[in-house]
Parts: sequence; C-alpha cells; structure tokens
Amino acid sequence: MKTLVVYSSQSGNTRKLADAVFAAIDAEKEIYPVDEAPDPSGYNPVAVGFWFKAGKPDHLSLEFLSKIKGQNLFFFATHGAAAGSAHAEDAMSHARSLVPEAKVLGTFSCQGEVNPEILERVSKKPEPPVWLKDAPHAVGHPNRNDIQELKKELENIRKKFGW
Repeated sequence: MKTLVVYSSQSGNTRKLADAVFAAIDAEKEIYPVDEAPDPSGYNPVAVGFWFKAGKPDHLSLEFLSKIKGQNLFFFATHGAAAGSAHAEDAMSHARSLVPEAKVLGTFSCQGEVNPEILERVSKKPEPPVWLKDAPHAVGHPNRNDIQELKKELENIRKKFGW
C-alpha cells in the first residue's frame, strides 16, 4: 500500500517538515496539502503534519484526522511553544486522542517561526497564549538540526515497525 504524507502549513514551517518526511520514505508515496488530500482509506501508513492553534491541530487538519480509521499514523507538527513544553506535549496528546482507531507509530514536533503579525496580535490579548514567551526562540525554525532530529525519529520508526 502507498504511504500518504499530508500537511497543513500557513508559513511554510510544517511544509519543510513534510518535505523531509516525504524524502525519507523509501516506498511508494504521495504528498498533498491537507486541503487537497485524497481519502486516506487507501493508504497505510499516513503521515500528518500540522501547526497548533489554541493547543490543537489547525482546523483543516482536524477535519482530515476525522477520516483516519485503522491506519498506522505518524504525526509531525510545528508550533511557537518550546519543543518538549507542556503546551506542545498536550497538543500532541490531543491529536492522538482524535484517532482512537489508528496506531500512532510516532510523533515529532519542533518550534516554527511565528509570523510577526500574529505575534503582535496575540500579545495584545487580555490573556496572551502560554507559548508567546517561547516564540522569540522559534525564529529560524525549523532549522537543519530540527530536520536531522525528525529524520532520526523516522529512522527509529523504520527500525521498530518496518515503515
């Protein structure tokens, strides 16, 4: 069966990760932006990349995830929060909870540079988001090291599950 790579990317951050995932797969594969993605039922595994909005995958990715049933799945994401932060971990856990029938082979997330206009807008909120304090450290991400870490995670999955 073919592997499907699907991504949602506003600023190009998650697209960088999607391209790295796609390049690392040594099998028959297809890649699509989430709004052009085919029905995932004919693919296994499926790799889904998204950006976080309010601690969850973005709305287009949420719609796509509702179509995932029994496939093997790999999540990858970008966000303004610090890598490994409670906010990032909680958001990835939420994504996992959306696909109870899928087998999640692994996940990867890293910071992604946040658009300055978004930073300005959210900083004016009465209760700014928890990730805002981490956003200055996201400048330049995902970078070469992030891509290398993603490739290591994919290699670990390949060794463990044969993907």
